[in-house]
Amino acid sequence: MELHDKTFIVTGGGSGLGAAVAREFVAAGAAVVLADVDVEGGTALASELGARACFSRCDVCNSDDVAAAIDHAHAEYGSLHGAVNCAGVATIMKTVGRDTVHDLAVFDQVLQINVVGTFNVIRLVAAAMQANPIEKSAERGIFINTASIAAFDGQMGQAAYAASKGAVVAMTLPIARDLAREGIRVVTIAPGPFKTPMMAQLPQEVQDSVGSQVPFPSRLGNPDEFARLARHIVENQMINGECIRIDGAIRMGPK
Repeated sequence: MELHDKTFIVTGGGSGLGAAVAREFVAAGAAVVLADVDVEGGTALASELGARACFSRCDVCNSDDVAAAIDHAHAEYGSLHGAVNCAGVATIMKTVGRDTVHDLAVFDQVLQINVVGTFNVIRLVAAAMQANPIEKSAERGIFINTASIAAFDGQMGQAAYAASKGAVVAMTLPIARDLAREGIRVVTIAPGPFKTPMMAQLPQEVQDSVGSQVPFPSRLGNPDEFARLARHIVENQMINGECIRIDGAIRMGPK
């Protein structure tokens, strides 16, 4: 699929990896709907990107919000060809501590946003894309989801986050099989440590330490590197039903 003149919903598009994807896709001639709960960040980026970007306030767990983002895509650009799911949350909380036990509400919230939210976007956007005319490549659309290397190398305190990202990886293949007859591909990216707002919340010495653990290049990933991989996935039809790590060969230790 060529990006030029295609339209994508980018969840979590107001900052971080989602914002980088939006910039990359618009630069390639696509239009994007920035679907995010961050109204300030999303509207600012839409203004920066110009006519080929618009903002839609969207909680990915809310079906009405997702439907509104789909309506925005059709109203503003007349079509919808895919979604890049970057919306997500992380938490650090051990299963049990000396005087505490993992808050079940926190565990549930992470699963709701990262797993249920991702699936909610997929199911509703896929239903909308069924009406798309088939491209010369026999495609109707594509989904790119965001997991994490925590799905494979979860560290202490990451039970909820690792479980949620592991679920995103696990549902990639069955959903790709579900949508194959519709000409819709489903691919997941599992990034390692990247310079995102989540990472920025950590002290600089912690960020430097994490970056130094990456074998090569020994640094944190840049969001534009994630975005370039997302673009390649869109443009390479044979990539389907797969999870791709982008992590500089790091394998995380227990803590």
